Amino acid sequence: MTQTQDRSRTFSWSDPIAGAAHIGRRSGLELLRAMIDGELAAPPVMHLIDMSRMAADEGRVAVELVPQEFHYNPLGTVHGGIISTLLDTAAGCAVHTTLPAGVGYTSLDLNVKFLRPVTVASGTLRCEGTVLQRGRRTALAEARLTDTKARLIAHATSTCLLLPLDSPA
Repeated sequence: MTQTQDRSRTFSWSDPIAGAAHIGRRSGLELLRAMIDGELAAPPVMHLIDMSRMAADEGRVAVELVPQEFHYNPLGTVHGGIISTLLDTAAGCAVHTTLPAGVGYTSLDLNVKFLRPVTVASGTLRCEGTVLQRGRRTALAEARLTDTKARLIAHATSTCLLLPLDSPA
């Protein structure tokens, strides 16, 4: 009979509504840079899956994640939902960097291609999102996830709907 070792994980986050209060008052790039600089708290999902090291420029975002056991599915590899979350974050945030104050977005779709399995041995994953086309109502972005050997792990395209935000109170 095999014996299992219990593992645990604890994390905390800041009130996401406090950061959301800045939406509409600053451009998307300004908001992301304020988050990167620690002026605004990162959204709870970043703490939940342990994303780190975000970088943002207009039309481009990169995030990193070190695969951990708590990311695993029953097959002993990182769950596709974690990989999809990284891809969605990078693509959506890349779109966000192109938006002026008062304009938001929501994902309309995310098309993912999984190319390689990911485990703890994969090392730090880097996910880069790039805007391919932005119009008045929609934007198309792609995201590429690579491992420490720069091998392509997964690829995604995403269409985002651009939305006018309510004016700040």
